[in-house]
Amino acid sequence: MKITMLGTGNAQVTECYNTCFVLEEEGRCLLVDGGGGNTLLRQLKRAGYDWMDMREIFVTHRHVDHLLGILWMMRMICQNMHRGLYQGEAWIYGHDEVIRILCDTAEKLLSKKDNAFIGDRLHMVTLHDGEVREVIGRKTVFFDIQSVKAKQYGFSMDIGNGRKLTCCGDEPYNDCEEIYARNSDWLLHEAFCLSGEADIFRPYEKRHSTAKDAAELAEKLGVKNLLLYHTEDKNILKRKELYTAEAEKYFHGNIFVPEDLETLEL
Repeated sequence: MKITMLGTGNAQVTECYNTCFVLEEEGRCLLVDGGGGNTLLRQLKRAGYDWMDMREIFVTHRHVDHLLGILWMMRMICQNMHRGLYQGEAWIYGHDEVIRILCDTAEKLLSKKDNAFIGDRLHMVTLHDGEVREVIGRKTVFFDIQSVKAKQYGFSMDIGNGRKLTCCGDEPYNDCEEIYARNSDWLLHEAFCLSGEADIFRPYEKRHSTAKDAAELAEKLGVKNLLLYHTEDKNILKRKELYTAEAEKYFHGNIFVPEDLETLEL
C-alpha cells in the first residue's frame, strides 16, 4: 500500500493545496477529503491518477477546505455516468452531517439528470462512530474524534501483516482516540505550525497542534511512523527540514513531512 499526498496545507494556504490524499493498493484507491475546489482534479492528474479510479471516497468533516473538492468529484462522476462514460459504481463515506450537506448541495447545484445517479450508482454512505467497514479491501474502523468545532471522523485501517494506519483528522488528539491510535505503525496527524512560531500562527486558538505536540503524542502512543500535514505555508521552502528538526527532538520513530504530490510506501 502507498499514500500519495495531493495536498498538505491548511485552509488558508496558497503555496500548496489543502490537505487530502489517496491510499492505493493493487489499483484500488481511497480518496480522503477533497480540498477546497476543482484543483483536486489537477492534483490527481499530476499525481498520475485518473479521477475515475477514485471509486471510494471518505470525507472527514464539513469544512470548506475538505468538502468542496468532493462536490467536483460528484459532478464529474454523475455527468460522466449520464453520458455513458463512467462504468460501474462509486461510494462516498462520511458521518450524517457530511452526507446531508453533500446531498443537499448537489441537489441545489447539479442538474436534475445528474442528481438522478446519487443514491443509485453513486452511493452516499452514512457512517457511525466505531463502525467497521471494508474499504479498498481493508478492514477499516471509523471514529468520532469529538471535535468541539465541527463533527469530524478519523479512521484506522488494517494495512496488512498486523500493521495499522490511523488518521486523526485535522484537530489535536483527543483521549477518545487512544484505542485506535496507540501502537499505530503509521499515525497521520496535523501540525499547524512549529512550536517556536505558535505566537505567530496561534494554533491553539484555532484548535490545532504544533509539530512538537504531534511528536510528543506519537512518542507517548508508541507510534512507529509519524506523518505531519495540514501545515501553514509561510515556511514552504524549508518546511520539511524545519518540521522534521522540531519533531525529532520529541519522537524517536520515523518522521515524514511530505510535499504535495509526494508518495510514500507504507
